[in-house]
Amino acid sequence: MNSIGVAVAGTGFIGPVHVEALHRAGMNVVGIIGSTPQKSQAAAESLNLTAAYATFDELLNDSRVQAVHITVPNRFHYEMAAQALQAGKHVVCEKPPAMDSRESGELVQLAAKSGLAAAVAYNIRYYPLCLEARERIGRGEAGNVLHVQGSYVQDWLLYKTDFNWRVLAAEGGKLRALADIGTHWLDLVQFVTGLKIVAVCADLARVHSTRQAPRGSVQTFKGKQDDKSVAESPAADTVPIDTEDAGGVLLEFENGARGTLWVSQVTAGRKNCLRFEIGCAAEALAWNSECPNELWLGKRDEPNALLLRDPALLSLAARDACSYPGGHNEGFPDTFKQLFRSFYGYIEAGDFSAPPAFPTFADGHREILLCEAILKSHQERRWINLTESS
Repeated sequence: MNSIGVAVAGTGFIGPVHVEALHRAGMNVVGIIGSTPQKSQAAAESLNLTAAYATFDELLNDSRVQAVHITVPNRFHYEMAAQALQAGKHVVCEKPPAMDSRESGELVQLAAKSGLAAAVAYNIRYYPLCLEARERIGRGEAGNVLHVQGSYVQDWLLYKTDFNWRVLAAEGGKLRALADIGTHWLDLVQFVTGLKIVAVCADLARVHSTRQAPRGSVQTFKGKQDDKSVAESPAADTVPIDTEDAGGVLLEFENGARGTLWVSQVTAGRKNCLRFEIGCAAEALAWNSECPNELWLGKRDEPNALLLRDPALLSLAARDACSYPGGHNEGFPDTFKQLFRSFYGYIEAGDFSAPPAFPTFADGHREILLCEAILKSHQERRWINLTESS
């Protein structure tokens, strides 16, 4: 796969994750761009990359680059993705691909007309046991889906002194917890069940109406690693917060199944915990991202089972996302590697008429429609059908 040259836009938390995973997937990472030339240079040196771009135009004009990964703050996604496609580059974009459904709809059309591959980085799909759950449901072994429940909870924004660009609607969008991490859960359960969500009823909560913002940038998840809190620093401002810290959503799936989702970025002790339990007619399936190498299988008339991630025990689709034998655990960084293997393998195969095996801009667009329906439901205190928000 290393014949394709890749450049990464973004030097914060997730940009280097992409670079490391691209290297492990055997890709040729040419260079990187940050918010300033100095950040570009520092990132290129630390990641051992050749090019440190001063501008995005410089990156797009580099003939060595055939694909661009966009890992910058949300408000830049639409413009950069559009520019990259128009420049003839394949695109992998962190979610969301745009700030609203009008923009994301335009990106879907632009990607379709471009003849290029365009993916949204819903990496959680690529945990092998999530793929195994999808296979068991898809083959009919589990029976019809009856209901789905789960959560995605973190604690990195628990304190009033925790601050990041994501808490501001102007930077990340009108929804935060639901859009930032909730969309990963929503994408995952629709992928695993094979069912679309058709209606939502939401109740959102803001724990901190203001936060203490340092006079300088703060990287995602960096706050709790600091020895000195923002509150102890004289260089901090009190900033009004216009996004939610937590929220619950009732769901209706296209087959009539019901679901519930709880999302929080203010749950003490939960660092990054996504959980789902899918109740089907023949068995239930449960998975937790904090112990990702186990899939719980619930039975009515026989003992429950715990399926461990072992390629010898898994379906072909799940086995393909495993790089190591059973007992050799794989986790978060590996999901990006497997996503990129899928994306660049599709490009190398050269048959763009084949259904993409990766999450596309159309998937990202649907998640934005879901977010808009969730926000409308919360504001109007009622169920919203997805057709109402589109």
